[in-house]
Amino acid sequence: MNQVTIKNNFITLTVLDYGAIIQKLIVKNKNGVDTNVVVGYEEPEKYLSDNKSLGACIGRYAGRISNSGFHINNLHYPIFSKDGVHLHGGQKGFGKRYWTIEQVQDGENPFVKLSYLSKDMEEGYPGNLKSTVTYKLVGPSLFIIHEATTDKATPVNLTNHSYFNLDGAETIDHWDLRLSCPEYLETDAKLLPTGKLVSVKNSKYDFLEMKKIGHVRLDTPFVMDSSLKEKTMLASQKSGLSMEVITNQPGVVVYTPLAFAAICFETQNFPDAPNQPHFPNSILQPGETYYNESEFRFSFVN
Repeated sequence: MNQVTIKNNFITLTVLDYGAIIQKLIVKNKNGVDTNVVVGYEEPEKYLSDNKSLGACIGRYAGRISNSGFHINNLHYPIFSKDGVHLHGGQKGFGKRYWTIEQVQDGENPFVKLSYLSKDMEEGYPGNLKSTVTYKLVGPSLFIIHEATTDKATPVNLTNHSYFNLDGAETIDHWDLRLSCPEYLETDAKLLPTGKLVSVKNSKYDFLEMKKIGHVRLDTPFVMDSSLKEKTMLASQKSGLSMEVITNQPGVVVYTPLAFAAICFETQNFPDAPNQPHFPNSILQPGETYYNESEFRFSFVN
């Protein structure tokens, strides 16, 4: 397992070739103290047995797919499901594969670029999919850029599954959260989308204004509205750190695990889009390039 570290004046980032995992993301808090703001293991080998997708690149399709498969051009493609749910690309998704470190560049805007070739019918998905992920540091921002091309029509939905914790606390109740998301996807008991988009107004999912997370726990697909001036943000008064989340994707799955203090912002297309015709298109065609760019911008709380 190989490890790469890049840094600028604001951020130090450590990435593994296994799962293209973000192992460490270190920023200085308001007191100038180096703070690792992602949950992870000190020993890289521990990721081999991790079942929480800590810091991993998720694919070929992030999130949940229903019906144990999908149809493309009238062909049915069965995929692995447990209790009727296909999750995060199957039994051995991109987060459990070794990636190739293609390029490492130091300097003012350092980056590391990794690639993975997902072969035709891997985990049941058609087409040879060439994927890359680039982690780039620009000032106080981490950019995560997923790109992919295919030789057959195939569903693609890539994301990063980092668990953020801005202050090392053992609870998330005191963190402030704002979501630039006026709607969320209604889900059933298996957390599969029903197809219905619901307004967050007068619900526990209304974080349009910055407020304490409190006792709310989430495993929820939200609809992003990039036109809103106030962007998605997480903040901790304790560390003085804030993090904005900006993306070109239509959705974000916000996940707060119960076992430890953290929050995930899985910027992506809607879960189950291959089986929901009115959701944004998730099928990548030959000749097209999938492009997912998300920015995680750090600052200090006013």
